[in-house]
Amino acid sequence: MCRMKTSEIPTAALVLGVNVTDHEVTFKSLSEVLQDNITPYVVSLQAKECPGIKHLLQKLMGQLMDCCVDVDSSEEEECVNISQKKIRCSMASLSKWYESVTKKTGSETPSKKRTSSSRHWQFPPIVVIFKDMESFTTKVLQDVIIISSQHIHEFPLVFIFGIATSPMIIHRLLPHSVSSLLCIELFQSLSCKEHLATVIDKLLLTTQFPFKLSEKVLQVLINIFLYHDFSVQNFIKGFQLSIVEHFYSQPLSMLCCQLQEAKSRVNSLSHNQCENIRSLPSFRRYVESQISEKQIALLTEDSFLKEVTQTLLEDLHIYHENYFPVLRCLHVFTTSLPKYPLGKQIRELHCACLGKRVWETEEYGSAVQLLRMLAKAELVAILQKCVEIFTSSSGKQFSNMVEKLEEFVLRFQNLEVGETNEVQDVSVSSQKELQKKTDLYHLQKTLLELKESKRSKKLTKFEMLRFEVVDFIDSLVRSYLAPAEMQTLNEVVYFNTANILREHLNAAPRIALHTALNNPYCYLKNQTLKSDVGCISNTAPDICIVYKLHLECGRLINLVDWLEAFSTVVTAVEGTDPDSVATDQVDEIIHARFIRAVSELELLGFIKPSKQKTDHVARLTWGGC
Repeated sequence: MCRMKTSEIPTAALVLGVNVTDHEVTFKSLSEVLQDNITPYVVSLQAKECPGIKHLLQKLMGQLMDCCVDVDSSEEEECVNISQKKIRCSMASLSKWYESVTKKTGSETPSKKRTSSSRHWQFPPIVVIFKDMESFTTKVLQDVIIISSQHIHEFPLVFIFGIATSPMIIHRLLPHSVSSLLCIELFQSLSCKEHLATVIDKLLLTTQFPFKLSEKVLQVLINIFLYHDFSVQNFIKGFQLSIVEHFYSQPLSMLCCQLQEAKSRVNSLSHNQCENIRSLPSFRRYVESQISEKQIALLTEDSFLKEVTQTLLEDLHIYHENYFPVLRCLHVFTTSLPKYPLGKQIRELHCACLGKRVWETEEYGSAVQLLRMLAKAELVAILQKCVEIFTSSSGKQFSNMVEKLEEFVLRFQNLEVGETNEVQDVSVSSQKELQKKTDLYHLQKTLLELKESKRSKKLTKFEMLRFEVVDFIDSLVRSYLAPAEMQTLNEVVYFNTANILREHLNAAPRIALHTALNNPYCYLKNQTLKSDVGCISNTAPDICIVYKLHLECGRLINLVDWLEAFSTVVTAVEGTDPDSVATDQVDEIIHARFIRAVSELELLGFIKPSKQKTDHVARLTWGGC
């Protein structure tokens, strides 16, 4: 903590990161904590609301006047009357207001005073939160700091600066004479990637919630997070949209619930719902793998189908109980390897396991070879972490795994010290050699050389035990990390229509605009608007007709020719003969409709006036979309 002088304002510089869309939630939670435990006087300010010092003081006092200490009803009425009066917005007025409020709080009965003091300080400070400090003008910040420092001895005041970029922005915006009036303490929030890891761990990598995301859907949400906004809130909204889409589009989503509830719902399935189960691709594969008598029963008898469905749902639940602990165990092993062949984050490993048989990939083969060169200390530490993972899991088969892993740890500890140290030195040197090589060719070459050298000499006890550990982990991966799409009835709990999610979240306004103007039926769903490809419907809105006509033109569009073509299409819908309409006598209403449609196209950015010819406009878009 900094040693604060009497004229300095205690200031917290809160670095939140570039995920600006998540800052509002952070500040809201911070305000609630401060109001519950320290002070009721918390003010939040935004740069767009405070273009000048006058507006800032108005917002500051306006929010404070609405803050009333928990007292009886008569005092609340007095506070309301005070806030309705016109008070000059200045620090002097704020000081008088604070003095009057604290006097009222001090004159409470002893019982009320004890209750209030348990929640708030005796003289609670006024906390001012600048949500987006970078967006405030330098003059506004300087003025408020200088004025506040002159009145800091009259009432306690605390500033909180919300910073999205770097703490150095404080010194860039404020000269030393102003920043020296602040006693700044720096607070760094967790990175948005760490928050995302927590969300994925609590929502997806657990059996607590039956709903799951397929590999493609999860990859869409992660890509939007990494390459667009770094917003955890938007990731959660995408997850919520996936839930809505799944329960709206999947008829069997009623079985996406806790296991016991799902079993009871299976008994009440109708014949049509049983047919929905029979139409699932994963269930078809299951039927094809059965003997002919069972195939006939599954396809014809609803009661037998319901019994099998309950068993399959229980198998799916057991699959998830085993999948997540083994996934975490494999992640512990692979994160200790150089270059992270299976990814640094567990979400990367999860996506790899969801999409395909991970043990058939080249990355997994490289990881296994690297695991066979780990030192004893690393292996023991990793095995102990795996024991903790399996011990805290709810799987029924993990007791045998825990015993096996503890046996490995004990055997490592009982190895001869001299032999282990020698092998450790070899392992460490080989790892350093691997880390020096940056390209794939040299890495593979080094691995092959190590492999050949090991063939030429007899394995030590440590090496044999290390191979046994790696083979045991490999067997767990092959047994429990099969892709989710291979599981029967996975469609019930997994949402896998990534294209729908991408359409909703990855906005493509130009394509949507072209679709709306070129085919208005897509959005309006009016049967009269249906038309063949390349045809111009005479029942379409004016802007759609003008848009389609402009697609047939070149770089410059003659407005007179455009108007004549528009008039021809419009008069066809009105039932008149287009040939009878003279080009120099276009109806005024049609002319007005044409001008409005052309103006709308110009507003949307499809055309612009041309300086080359006064009666022409220039086309700005090409390629249809």
